Amino acid sequence: MSRIIALAVVALVSGGAASWSVKPAASTARDVRLIGRWDITIRTPTGSAPSWLEIDSSGREALVGRIVGIVGSARPITEIIAAGDSLRFAVPRQWEPGKGDLRVSFRLQGGRLRGLMTFPNGTSVNWEGVRAPRLAAARAPVWGTPVTLLSQNDLTGWEAMGPPDRWLVRSGAVDSAKSTSNQWFVRNGVLTSPKSGVNLRTTRTFGDFKLHIEFRYPKESNSGVYLRGRHEVQIEDDYGREPDSHRFSGVYGFIEPSEIAARPAGQWQTYDITLVGRSVSVVANGKQVICNREIPGITGGAIDSNEGAPGPIYLQGDHGPVEYRNIVITPAR
Repeated sequence: MSRIIALAVVALVSGGAASWSVKPAASTARDVRLIGRWDITIRTPTGSAPSWLEIDSSGREALVGRIVGIVGSARPITEIIAAGDSLRFAVPRQWEPGKGDLRVSFRLQGGRLRGLMTFPNGTSVNWEGVRAPRLAAARAPVWGTPVTLLSQNDLTGWEAMGPPDRWLVRSGAVDSAKSTSNQWFVRNGVLTSPKSGVNLRTTRTFGDFKLHIEFRYPKESNSGVYLRGRHEVQIEDDYGREPDSHRFSGVYGFIEPSEIAARPAGQWQTYDITLVGRSVSVVANGKQVICNREIPGITGGAIDSNEGAPGPIYLQGDHGPVEYRNIVITPAR
């Protein structure tokens, strides 16, 4: 998983870089309208970035939850505190620059959450959250014709992804040390990223699908396959290790595989992934390691937080060498 900042959301602080002009709305820690999952869009002067928030009740009074930032994994929120007509919480920093906590302050207004987000380095931004869609399938999918996504000797159907939001980089809120060069090339049907650089995505987008993908990496390398550009299935040199949601074949930070079915580094390996709504199944090297599990929300590094929309297949290229081949997708009709 990429080691640049994992964004969370934050407390209203005097003198912050962003302003928060939201009319007060009555809201308490036990307001049942707050409970659920929220897809967040962070607004900056030059663009936007995604985040995700889950709020749940704990006992008679307390609210707790989880938060995912721009990149990184889901972090627990031990307590959401009511403060007048707003709510706030803080979580320890993950990969962000700075020394403070990530703090969040927000209100519920008109069915949306609105608030201010401040990074550990003091940079502040406004954000807005909408309730995440359920994505429940009305019927079993009818599968269409398989589509080969990789050409023999060029990047037809793929495009390099850009760097993080310019304002976030300039303000120091995200790590700008990653390369912005496109290092990907295709030769004899093998897609190669020989060094860390930009990520790569399909120009075509997909809803529900079955995906077959083969990959190979050297020792200690790391990559990932993002489903609809929002949910990462981890690729990492984890041969012989115990299962963990952050390791090989896990849905990053959310779903732990039943076992690590990885082969030693340097060998070709396979994933067969089925995604229907939020339900995902993963077969790694011929072994079912995730069976029809719900993905709660976006994982760090998502292209956006619009979970209800089709999205691309995207491959992580910013964490070391990796090769891919035989990428075949079967969309639902």
